[in-house]
Amino acid sequence: MTKENELKTITMNQASIDLPSLINYSLTTHDEVNITTDNGSVIILPQKDYETMQETLRLLSDKKSLEALLISHKNRDEGIPQDSFSIEEVFSDVQG
Repeated sequence: MTKENELKTITMNQASIDLPSLINYSLTTHDEVNITTDNGSVIILPQKDYETMQETLRLLSDKKSLEALLISHKNRDEGIPQDSFSIEEVFSDVQG
């Protein structure tokens, strides 16, 4: 791709001819591929990238998590040291 954030777009006919290559392209570059049809379009992207996006959306939709993230970024930008926690403290709610 020539420009950052430029989505590679192809028709379904083109995709059906070269699907293995498109999948490999997305897996190796982590770029999305937009396949257009008369009924709409779909995006090919690596599963790990999709899972990461879903987790990010989940965290951003949780007000408590978002607030903690924003405070952490503000503190980092202002040079305020962050509290650190042990593994046991972090996962205390899921330990049996």
